[in-house]
Amino acid sequence: MAGPTLEFWQSRFAAQNTPWDRRASNPQLLDWLAQGQVHPGERVLVPGCGHGWEVAALAQHGALVTAIDYAPAAITHCGALLQQIGLHAELAEADVLKWAPAQPLDAIYEQACLCALHPDYWVRYAAQLRAWLRPGGKLLVLFAQAAKPGAAQGFIEGPPYHCDIQAMRALFTSANWDWPKPPYVRVSHDNGMAELALILTRRA
Repeated sequence: MAGPTLEFWQSRFAAQNTPWDRRASNPQLLDWLAQGQVHPGERVLVPGCGHGWEVAALAQHGALVTAIDYAPAAITHCGALLQQIGLHAELAEADVLKWAPAQPLDAIYEQACLCALHPDYWVRYAAQLRAWLRPGGKLLVLFAQAAKPGAAQGFIEGPPYHCDIQAMRALFTSANWDWPKPPYVRVSHDNGMAELALILTRRA
């Protein structure tokens, strides 16, 4: 298997060695919720949910949230957070390349899963995202801007893996997705990373 293993992610979450964690929801998700991009009662998925901050924000908003993660320790952290603040979500310890929802989703919040997967799996994962959503469903996505020095010599380094916007256009083609016009919001992180935020709509 290319890229990080289940043991890699499990050890990171078990040791709380998660420098990407903001200890709060991504501010862009809160902006999207304030804009009404997700409605109460809609079925929303958070793949690669991690500690669960965004899961909690969506549940508090009234969405019917499903959260999945590869690492059991991540699911444990997410469940503990939800219990602490008295919120509910469906939690699943699962491989995103194999998992499937019981029924099509209204929206997916994709922040940390794509950039955590080795690019060898991106085409398969993009197909999963499309298959999970109903036609007209929204992919609220933050593309990690995390180019490493070795990229100039062709090395693929991560995680996080750099989600170049041109590569993303090739991955999420306009035949399958409606793209908003740029410029896109750039969301900064205290660890020096950044993300490009946009909403893709699944075409029929």
